[in-house]
Amino acid sequence: MSRPALAVRLRLSELVEPPRLLLAAKVAGAAAIAWTLAPFVPFTDSEYSYYAPLGVLISMYSTLAGSMRAGLETLAGLAVGIAWGFVGIALLVAGAPSLVAVALVTGAGTICAGLTLLGTGRDWIPIAALFVLLVGNADAQSYSSSYLITTAFGVLVGLVVNLLVVPPLYIRRATARLNALRDEIGEVLHDAAHALGERAVDTERLRHRIAELTATADAVAREVAEAVRSQRGNPRARHARADVETGQRRLEALRAVAAAAGELAEALTRLTLDAELGRAQRRALADAVAACADHIATPIDDSAFAARLRAADAALAAYRRRIRHASGSSALDRWEAAVSLRRIIDASRPFAGIE
Repeated sequence: MSRPALAVRLRLSELVEPPRLLLAAKVAGAAAIAWTLAPFVPFTDSEYSYYAPLGVLISMYSTLAGSMRAGLETLAGLAVGIAWGFVGIALLVAGAPSLVAVALVTGAGTICAGLTLLGTGRDWIPIAALFVLLVGNADAQSYSSSYLITTAFGVLVGLVVNLLVVPPLYIRRATARLNALRDEIGEVLHDAAHALGERAVDTERLRHRIAELTATADAVAREVAEAVRSQRGNPRARHARADVETGQRRLEALRAVAAAAGELAEALTRLTLDAELGRAQRRALADAVAACADHIATPIDDSAFAARLRAADAALAAYRRRIRHASGSSALDRWEAAVSLRRIIDASRPFAGIE
């Protein structure tokens, strides 16, 4: 399967991941509940009950903290928009042409939508202003209060459902992505070690793999950040904080490893063309890269983790002994490779409890 086709397949597979399906089920259930109960909400007209499911959609985010923030921001934006809608109605009552009123409320609402303080709610300002002016003009007071209260009721239903029905935690998914990044880095280093030993380093392919590593690390960082956000206000997070903290530390370590691997790749591309790099030095470097790959690919809770860290240390020391008296134009590249390997090893040293 080609890379573009694989990328599309991965994106489509995200649509049927358990967290996405659970969120969809919760949204559907909450919308149905809000629609059923909306006619009984006091101080509202049942004619506008359809705003209750809208409130659910506004508030049902993938994290509890995100849901609450989005709900409050949207209600604030609606309140500002409704106020502008009343200004437009006042203009109509004063005899102004309808096109002037429409232009004013949409223009003023768009200006207010620049208020970053309102977050996601700012986009609703011109919409609410226009709805109040055009839809609720005949009975602005009843429409606007029903609009705001019914939407707020939907937001409340969404928050309650999101809280009570398996509040989302994305720690397991973030851990899986971290493991995938770890394996990918190990694979890249293994391939580099093999190619170096065979004197067949494909520089373009190596650079491409490193670029992919960087992109993967950025995607994993977003997953970890989502896991952190999913803790806030979440009653299920009490026993998961240690896992999240470990995940953040692992992310920092793996990003440092990925960066060092990029530096190592640049050094290897130059050393591949180096006639002065003797067979013994090349073999020692390949062994050091392979030992680092073995270590990086090992889970931190594996009993072999510390032993493989020591093996990587020993392999690097052997390579450094080989280049101790290196001279010539490529001496700097040889030492740069050693420094990159040292950074790869040191990034994960704290997880082994070795100082």
